[in-house]
Amino acid sequence: MGIRPIDIAKKLGITTSALKHYEKWGIVPPAERAPNGYRVYTEEHAAYFECIRAMFPGFGVDVTKKVMVKLQEQEVDEALWIVSEVQARLQQDKILAERTIRILDTEQLDIVDARGRKKELTIGDVAAETGVPTSAIRHWEKEGILNLPRDQDNGYRKFDDAQIRQIMIIRILRSANYPLEVIKDVLQELEHHHVHNARRVLKDTLVYLNYRNHNQMRGVHYLYQLCRVLKLM
Repeated sequence: MGIRPIDIAKKLGITTSALKHYEKWGIVPPAERAPNGYRVYTEEHAAYFECIRAMFPGFGVDVTKKVMVKLQEQEVDEALWIVSEVQARLQQDKILAERTIRILDTEQLDIVDARGRKKELTIGDVAAETGVPTSAIRHWEKEGILNLPRDQDNGYRKFDDAQIRQIMIIRILRSANYPLEVIKDVLQELEHHHVHNARRVLKDTLVYLNYRNHNQMRGVHYLYQLCRVLKLM
């Protein structure tokens, strides 16, 4: 016996229209139709819907869509690696946030070369140090979030401890979906050596990252349950 859409919708606290949207997106298998034309869902559909709703808060719509499509194609390993990559990025954000908070309490990053001398950093060096792609650094500069001085002789961007701190802060706040105006305000305060608000915002970001981690774990739980229903694990 099938499951009525209204029963699944009530259980998940959503509308039947949302269920139809997910089916239209192709992230759940097509439903059979009853003689009266209404959709009839199965336990498999119910597991898909529960997993989708559980994954949205921690992984977002786009990632969840990709994972559901992979499961329908029975590419369970590909689906799991997609999820693992997102979790790994979240952990890197947490590590960077904690490191940035520590750096705010110091005057220098002490980035030196093999001989112990202060190292002149290129944009590639900064990308490797902060984990931020060079394309993102250039984009933030273009958006006016990041103000990078240039070498008068060769025109190359110049980086010192202040610029590196700014890049790390921008990355963390962007990962936590802070609006650009908030990020600009934090950076402006740092320019005036007011680190208290920056530290507070970063600590709030850690709370947000913990929240996302909790949601991701919940999403993974329902993903495992779905894989069991589909007999993929």
